[in-house]
Amino acid sequence: MKVLVIGGGGREHAIVHALKKSPKVDHIWCAPGNGGIAQEAECVEIKATDIDGVVAFAKAQRPDLVMVAPDDPLALGMVDALEEAGIRAFGPRKNAAVIEGSKSFAKELMKKYGIPTASYAVFEDSTAAIDYIRRNGAPIVVKADGLALGKGVTVAMTEEEAVAAVRDAIDGHAFGGAGARVVIEEYLTGPEVSVLAFVDGKHLKTMPSAQDHKRAYDGDAGPNTGGMGAFSPSRFYTEEIAAVCMETIFQPTVAAMAKEGRPFKGVLYFGLMLTPKGPKVIEYNARFGDPETQAVLSRLETDLFDIFNAVIDEKLDEIEIHWADNAACCVCMASGGYPKAYEKGKEITGLADVKDSFVFHAGTAVRGGTFVTSGGRVLGVTAVAPTLEEAIRKAYADVEKIHFEAAHYRRDIGVK
Repeated sequence: MKVLVIGGGGREHAIVHALKKSPKVDHIWCAPGNGGIAQEAECVEIKATDIDGVVAFAKAQRPDLVMVAPDDPLALGMVDALEEAGIRAFGPRKNAAVIEGSKSFAKELMKKYGIPTASYAVFEDSTAAIDYIRRNGAPIVVKADGLALGKGVTVAMTEEEAVAAVRDAIDGHAFGGAGARVVIEEYLTGPEVSVLAFVDGKHLKTMPSAQDHKRAYDGDAGPNTGGMGAFSPSRFYTEEIAAVCMETIFQPTVAAMAKEGRPFKGVLYFGLMLTPKGPKVIEYNARFGDPETQAVLSRLETDLFDIFNAVIDEKLDEIEIHWADNAACCVCMASGGYPKAYEKGKEITGLADVKDSFVFHAGTAVRGGTFVTSGGRVLGVTAVAPTLEEAIRKAYADVEKIHFEAAHYRRDIGVK
């Protein structure tokens, strides 16, 4: 079987790495891929958002399955286009991917179906939004409505910070069209947990819990990023909480999307806050999270190719999915300056010295036979061990072996 994976980051490397383990898969393409992915798959120079280019390639090469991993091509309707061309594709269609592509849609869905989330208001006018902030005070959360590479959320501890976020998004066009509308939310407290689930339109099966670290610096300081590291499982996500989430959040969300005529098929990501009043949804993603995927898929024992096919065929209830009884930690090594301006082309050394972890490549290229940096997040050093503490220790021991100019990483992944 031949598989085409769309995307070129650490998440896609983790997906390719998992698919490589399948005895049914004998060739993998990745578009566009990266330097590390090229060690495990044939990389194709097609942008992840180039729907016409991907469809043309798939028509020519006839992969048995196309896995669309990133949010942008899903929101643009890549799965729809592939299916219309008679090509088997994994991922939600455009009308279901809107659950991530529009935060206002997601909030209205939750309100309509009684799914617990923070109270909120939606604005397209900055003056009205600022008035709302002044009335409600801080802390408060400001979110760009559309896709903003994980950087469109401001957890404002002061009114001034919230006002600045609104002005940047609506008036300053900091996120382009994605910030023309903002969602302003109640500030919730409690441990955060990420739970990803395979969904076939009707049925869902959750993956082990994980926790992401969004802020750039230790102690959850600095600006939001796409994610500076993750670990699995969460220390706070008990079987009792999982049962509550299944009854009040997971199943109701899948049922709501089906009732709205937007059946969700693919991976649905639930960003949760375990508040004193119970679990609440912070956000949905319409795909595997990054870097949670690196940690979670490292624990998967079942053939990922079989799972993808069960989802596409709406037979998820007929497959058993097994996970190792262990823990994983992924530490992201980023370019200096990320998530703001950073330089590319820095030589990476020490990769051959890594023994106890697997290094997923997020932003690398090969130049003259040497790996160099080519993105903000560069590597995801991921270790698996019987306990979380050991996985964290192993990951950091291997991070210390890798070097490139101005490398930046948090030193407290998994400490929460």
